[in-house]
Amino acid sequence: MDILDSIVIGAGQAGLSSSYHLRRLGIAHVVLDADQTPGGAWQHRWDALTMQDVHGVAELPGSVPPPRTAEQANRAVPSYFAGYERTHDLPVIRPVHVDRVTDEDGILVVHAGDRAWRSRTLVNATGTWTQPFLPHYPGMETFLGEQFHTVDYPGPEHLRGKRVLVVGGGASAVQFLGALAPIADVVWATRRPPVWRDDDFTPEAGAAAVALVEQRVAQGLAPQSVVSVTGLMLRPQEQAAARLGVYDARRPMFERIEPDGVRWADGSFEPVDVILWATGFRPAIGHLAPLHLRSERGGIQLDRNGRGTTAVKDPRIQLVGYGPSASTIGANRAGRTAARGVQRYLARASVAVDAG
Repeated sequence: MDILDSIVIGAGQAGLSSSYHLRRLGIAHVVLDADQTPGGAWQHRWDALTMQDVHGVAELPGSVPPPRTAEQANRAVPSYFAGYERTHDLPVIRPVHVDRVTDEDGILVVHAGDRAWRSRTLVNATGTWTQPFLPHYPGMETFLGEQFHTVDYPGPEHLRGKRVLVVGGGASAVQFLGALAPIADVVWATRRPPVWRDDDFTPEAGAAAVALVEQRVAQGLAPQSVVSVTGLMLRPQEQAAARLGVYDARRPMFERIEPDGVRWADGSFEPVDVILWATGFRPAIGHLAPLHLRSERGGIQLDRNGRGTTAVKDPRIQLVGYGPSASTIGANRAGRTAARGVQRYLARASVAVDAG
């Protein structure tokens, strides 16, 4: 097998940005993507999510993002990504589901079933969508109603007229409540009281929030999402739910799940038809386990005090869409940083070979 200069795993926002910058730097690479078609995680979002509902899709480098219209996000963004791949002739190979990455005599080998690719460096851009986090509560396997995680949310019409328990204190939970409260009977439960912000989300506030995530990554801790430290705000489309008092009626978590509902800590029973788990995601990095990148504190430590993309334990590895770059704007910036990190590593490796 030929040895590539780099391999990008994942063709979402971060992966496409990385590939764009690698190509501009003249670095030979391929992009391995697990999906059948372009679009990253966006193609798997529910039909009711429109471009007006999303928090914004930053433009990929050298392009213009889709407009904020009523078009379905699971159509608009994949179409945008597909056009971008064609326009910039990005070397995407799909579908390729990466099983693991190993080190063989200093060369990284990316395994996918009976296929393998060899490379000097790696840019991991697998995001979080394929790793939904579902907490375990006593009795959840006995529940006779429906249970959905954000990743398989069927859209509001499926839940019309039902009694729905929304679990989780993040932006997705707020959005689900906003869509469901006018058409369903909803209950909201979170582990901690939600933190609301009523001030403008300025660039300074955004930078401060990202800095908190960077601190964790710099210490080798598992990253928190940027959204988790920004606080929650209600958008215009959620004001109807606010007027219905849904957000003010938030309850602490239940103690157990029973066949027809949940039992609260005070012993009272709440009948529900559906439990919607808006409990977030974890980084999809299991395939990197053979490289032993995690610190003793559970996360992958990144360089530049958490602002960079290079794994401290192995400078051949770049992580984008991880920690502080787990947003569309952050992913774009990380793509450039990662490409430069690859370039620096290859230059140092070349010097070392010449010196030897």
